[in-house]
Amino acid sequence: MEQADGTAHGSATAVEYVRPEVRLLPAPTAVSEAFWTGGRDGRLLIYRCRSCKRWFHPGSAACFRCRSTDVAPEPVSGRGRVAAFTINRQPWIPGFPPPYVVAMIELAEEPDVRVVSNVVGVAPEAVSIGLEVEVFFEPRDDIWLPLFRPAAGVSDE
Repeated sequence: MEQADGTAHGSATAVEYVRPEVRLLPAPTAVSEAFWTGGRDGRLLIYRCRSCKRWFHPGSAACFRCRSTDVAPEPVSGRGRVAAFTINRQPWIPGFPPPYVVAMIELAEEPDVRVVSNVVGVAPEAVSIGLEVEVFFEPRDDIWLPLFRPAAGVSDE
């Protein structure tokens, strides 16, 4: 996974991603810092339990399944599918123009692990449940926001 411009790969509905002027940024904690900064190295870091081997997001100090505290962020492929989405058409944030897609992405490594993000590089009307996506990162200050675009080779033709 490398940083890219967000343009959809192989999709007839590809649109150029225009970086918004403004984004509201998170305030990373000791547990969430890896998620927000892993993009610097081109890696989407998600917590994994070393005892039961299951992934979970958001991260925490213990696995919610087996209660082990032997957990740490590890890189995932950055590939997944759109599990749910909405198209925002309201201008809530000056400098962040609509329309834009807010989606729940189920990760390929473990479909019940989901990340909420934007799907970009594709017309909002072309986003659908099950759309295969891949991560790329938008740097903002010391934060590397994970965004998703249609995966390479995915086409609606």
